[in-house]
Amino acid sequence: MTSLFEPYRLRSVTAPNRIWMPSMCQYSAAPEGEAVGVPGDWHFTHLAARAAGGTGLILTEATAVSPEGRISPYDLGIWNDAQTEAFRRVTAFLKSQGTVPGIQLAHAGRKASTERTWADRGAPIAPGAPYGWTPAGPSAEPFSPAHTTPSELTVEGIREIVEQFAAAAVRAHEAGFEVVEVHGAHGYLIHQFLSPYSNHRTDEYGGSFEGRTRFALEVVEAVRAVWPEELPLFFRVSATDWLAGDSDDPREGWTADDTVRLAKELAARGVDLLDVSTGGNVPDARIEAVPGYQVPFAERVRSEAGLPVAAVGLITDPEQAARILAEGRADAVLVGRALLREPYWARRAAEELGGEVPAPIQYHRA
Repeated sequence: MTSLFEPYRLRSVTAPNRIWMPSMCQYSAAPEGEAVGVPGDWHFTHLAARAAGGTGLILTEATAVSPEGRISPYDLGIWNDAQTEAFRRVTAFLKSQGTVPGIQLAHAGRKASTERTWADRGAPIAPGAPYGWTPAGPSAEPFSPAHTTPSELTVEGIREIVEQFAAAAVRAHEAGFEVVEVHGAHGYLIHQFLSPYSNHRTDEYGGSFEGRTRFALEVVEAVRAVWPEELPLFFRVSATDWLAGDSDDPREGWTADDTVRLAKELAARGVDLLDVSTGGNVPDARIEAVPGYQVPFAERVRSEAGLPVAAVGLITDPEQAARILAEGRADAVLVGRALLREPYWARRAAEELGGEVPAPIQYHRA
């Protein structure tokens, strides 16, 4: 039998299988009022359905550590009591189905203050418009010509955001989550600091590899310091900007070599697994998105850095997923869009490959 259906243990937490769901934004939270950033019926249904379908570990969508950290006004957040309390309903149900509940903590940085993807294709919302605000970034350079120019973060501002990540991790534990993932990918704030494409600072948070990775490592250290020792910490990384070094684009950016080097630093600071994606920091980067196109980056981190990895990126077929694990290219697979189309993907995979995933007792026949 394929290892796709074998349990996977990190610290004290055991996922019942290696079929996991990555963060996928839903843009369905209230943009104002007492329910701002609070998970509602849609979020519960969305996550609960995949748990009932046999998914072993589920990560929430990018959940902001502050109001300004949302990529849209409709994002989830975990900076207040109402949000924390509402998440308890979600985590309790996921655990009742044997699924490990995880949360991705995020700050969108210069990509913040945008519309929902189905409204004007996620166009930027101007600071003076309803629900809009001025984003912040490592440098005063917009994500694209259409985006608002961000304010350049001061050192004090950077340290405040580090503290917000730590405070969010404390709330995540109170809400019942068993995994925290720091979002350092897809052109969100941490990725913006990592990449020389978007980070043009000349202080201790810019310039060299050590300077550009300082913010990421400080966030990880702060989160690990407050996150229970027995619970695992993940980090999502964009392994490459698809610029010089990893493509024929001459512009300087974050590379696969950088990712391997960062992975070693993250492991030394208590990160238990690297969630390996790519891109998102360069609006016009050329990406050849074919099935499994990001798996080689995960494989390289696993081989060269010795850190467990989860692979993601057009993993749609059960045999494909099983093969990735069988070949030692990853420790788990993150199934995204395929799980949106088919919440019971894990159950179908088990039927096709001769494995087992837990079924809700209500679906058992006498």
